[in-house]
Amino acid sequence: MAARFLWASRVASHLRISVAQRGFASVVLKDLKYAESHEWVKIDGNKATFGITDHAQDHLGDVVYVELPDLGRSVSQGESFGAVESVKATSDINSPVSGKVVEVNEVLTESPGLVNTSPYEEGWIIKVELSDAGEVEKLMDSDKYSKFCEEEDAKH
Repeated sequence: MAARFLWASRVASHLRISVAQRGFASVVLKDLKYAESHEWVKIDGNKATFGITDHAQDHLGDVVYVELPDLGRSVSQGESFGAVESVKATSDINSPVSGKVVEVNEVLTESPGLVNTSPYEEGWIIKVELSDAGEVEKLMDSDKYSKFCEEEDAKH
């Protein structure tokens, strides 16, 4: 078992993902920031792309519908801008940072399951033009998010 974890840790390091030691199995990418409400954000200059984390999609189950916001809408950090409906539940999607919506992933209207199969790539939800880049500092890095999820799962 230890040898298998060591191999997985080496592969994860090469792929720039985190692997926690105690049973936490979700993929957490190192170059992203994370909100406590399980959204991820990738910053590129004054733009941010975000979606829900692998951990969130795993707990939701098969996603059957994604409610997307309108282009040009303002979103605020911590506030809901849409929803993800799965076979288990409907969950709000909260904005990890504030800004103006400049792009939505329209592919999700026809293929909402991309949130499950590719939460960090093809399953992104919206892109925004940042209004306050300093808000990113309030978010968790990959190590803190992995620990947060592990602790949260231990409570349930």
